[in-house]
Amino acid sequence: MTTTVREAKRALRERILARRSELDATALAAAGRSLSDVVLALSELAGAHTVAAYVSVGREPGTGPLIEALSDDGVDVLLPVLLPGGDLDWAAYTGPRGLVPAARGLLEPDGDRLGPAAVASADVLLVPGLAVDRRGHRLGRGGGSYDRVLARLLAVSPPPLTCVLLHDGEVLDIPVPREPHDVPVDAAATPSGVHRLR
Repeated sequence: MTTTVREAKRALRERILARRSELDATALAAAGRSLSDVVLALSELAGAHTVAAYVSVGREPGTGPLIEALSDDGVDVLLPVLLPGGDLDWAAYTGPRGLVPAARGLLEPDGDRLGPAAVASADVLLVPGLAVDRRGHRLGRGGGSYDRVLARLLAVSPPPLTCVLLHDGEVLDIPVPREPHDVPVDAAATPSGVHRLR
């Protein structure tokens, strides 16, 4: 019996999540600091006015230092707000005290909602993921929220840089299973550097 794409994605997710479960708080904090330095050195961030990011949770690569550094540099940071149907609205980051607990263990900004189309104003979009291959095919958590965002950005000209944030070892030389609705990303950033994809 052949393995379906969804089954292959599920198996890959389980392997990566098992590997991430072994990371301790010290390793996660160090990775977050290194990742921030790597992303801040992206050429696309020079002169960027708006960056769409996200608040990391669990054992995702830490985005806290990065969000703070962007905000301190005067960059407008948009953060996602999960809508009931799985799409993402956006609101401006106003500081750590402006983040509130939300569904699925997420933290979201409590400010005014700007609408799903607000992401089109971003110069750079930073997305979560579990893995990516060399052609930019990203493995997410399976909810499809960022596939909708990435698809929305296909109509933007010029398009923003789309970059998935990962731990070292999660940029794969083997193809990531993909479905027709999956939209590739331009780059991946890990604590050890940037990988240009596609």
